[in-house]
Amino acid sequence: MSLSLTSLLHVTGLVKRFGGFHALDGLSFHAAAGEILGLVGPNGSGKTTSINVISGLYAPDGGNVTLDGVSIGGIASHKLVHLGVNRTFQIPKPFLSLTVRENIAVALAYGRAQVAPPTAEALMDEYRLTEVADRPASELNNAQQKMLDLVRALATRPRLLLLDELAAGLNPTELDWISARIKALAQTGMAIIVVEHLMGFIEQITDRVIVMNAGKEIFEGKLAVAVKVPQVIEVFLGGEHAA
Repeated sequence: MSLSLTSLLHVTGLVKRFGGFHALDGLSFHAAAGEILGLVGPNGSGKTTSINVISGLYAPDGGNVTLDGVSIGGIASHKLVHLGVNRTFQIPKPFLSLTVRENIAVALAYGRAQVAPPTAEALMDEYRLTEVADRPASELNNAQQKMLDLVRALATRPRLLLLDELAAGLNPTELDWISARIKALAQTGMAIIVVEHLMGFIEQITDRVIVMNAGKEIFEGKLAVAVKVPQVIEVFLGGEHAA
């Protein structure tokens, strides 16, 4: 069966403008339940803007975003959570004055997941936050704040999870550990879109990648194939991937 026929998310002809600048210029792709899809490309190619539009942070200026066939473009982030869409941020955004446990409690209470979410205790144990459960989020290191950002998203039981540079700043051991967690989440049927600059990490976890340049997709498929495509090599992947 064609992957596109079973897709959870469809992005079609997506446009986002900031003044006269087209951050997204007709972007199209899809993501299936249980799939890990990577968005890669040079700085300014539109990767994070894509996540921001899909997650409701920005409204699209053209094109369409559908989830299970229902148009969600322009729906605010706090409403999309209840439809099963959540995300992490490049710079984690927990409630800094609340403890880890309180941050998760807020997400559990607000998320109103249709399927019963895991408990706060289970999430903290799974993502190595138990020892800091009663510390304010402001006291966590970068890796811990990233895990809290992820746990808060997972507490709402998303069907579509958007990860924006979750791996940045993690050491190799942490990268191996979080890649296993992400793969396990996909095996539950969650669709996951990963924006990341670390090509080794992308290669390890993704089923497919969309290579972007100037707000458009220029390649769709396996990363191992992408790095051999002249157009991809020219705009981004060849030199960095080979380094």
